[in-house]
Amino acid sequence: MKVAVVGATGMVGQVMLKVLKERNFPITELLPVASEKSVGKTIEFKGKPIKIVSIDDAIDSNCDLALFSAGGGISLDYAPKFAEKGTTVVDNSSAWRMDPDKKLVVPEINADVLSQEDKIIANPNCSTIQLVMALKPLHDKYTIKRVVVSTYQSVTGTGKNAVDQLEGEIKGEEVHKIYPYQIFKNALPHCDVFEDNGYTKEEMKLTRETKKILGDNTIEVTATAVRVPVQGGHSEAVNIEFENDFDLNEIRKIFHEMPGVVLKDNIETNTYPMPLYAEGKDDVFVGRIRRDFSQPNTLNMWIVADNLRKGAATNTIQIAEYLLENNLLKN
Repeated sequence: MKVAVVGATGMVGQVMLKVLKERNFPITELLPVASEKSVGKTIEFKGKPIKIVSIDDAIDSNCDLALFSAGGGISLDYAPKFAEKGTTVVDNSSAWRMDPDKKLVVPEINADVLSQEDKIIANPNCSTIQLVMALKPLHDKYTIKRVVVSTYQSVTGTGKNAVDQLEGEIKGEEVHKIYPYQIFKNALPHCDVFEDNGYTKEEMKLTRETKKILGDNTIEVTATAVRVPVQGGHSEAVNIEFENDFDLNEIRKIFHEMPGVVLKDNIETNTYPMPLYAEGKDDVFVGRIRRDFSQPNTLNMWIVADNLRKGAATNTIQIAEYLLENNLLKN
């Protein structure tokens, strides 16, 4: 099992390597890929130094699997070149997510759509993954009409430079600003670039990707995405309108039974999901479950997950595990 990790020195790439090790993914040869300036340097994997290689060398190595987290431009240019060699690509960028010919996969929800013919598989956006993990079992039971989501997103979603900005601002240092404003002691209603409709790309990802993953274009999703000075994970306040009425105890039971979801919902003990608790974990945490008293068949809840793990690296590797377990990689 020859595996390339493209973007191995980035924040998500490093977490991918960590998760591959933790989950004991059966790698016989690892090919860490990074920019030209990093080629020849080494990273450590399972206690051994491994040389970073160029992306062209990785393509020529005929890998079984390439895990991408190096940005949309790199993915558009190079994922097809890996695929031409028979390598299966799982891509963590936005490059292929809405391509009608590419599958957009959260394994607990729709891994069964994958086949051996799928050579480029898209990993969803981090905020979408945790949202659909909670929506899917509820949609199956009650049929979702509309979702209103407000996100509170970690600076780690923007990358290392954003973390450096926050840490520098905390220390009172002059910093290079990745965001248009200070992020320390602030909240920016501005994740990614603005589109022509006044929504940001991040907000529209939540709309478009949710429909594709759940396989239902009738679900209406509207979002406001906010960047907050947090490093542990993304949080979401979600309001869901259903076709059918629901029972709160039954909803809690549904979440107890959903793989990958952990219910933390007891206001008597102040038990609810928080980024501080979710950091470093692979589950999606759900709590503050309550009926919306302002209109019928409507639910409020709060969802938190580590955006670098389940929101990116872990979901990618879960896809790879599914491919391996079901003999969907090249022989």
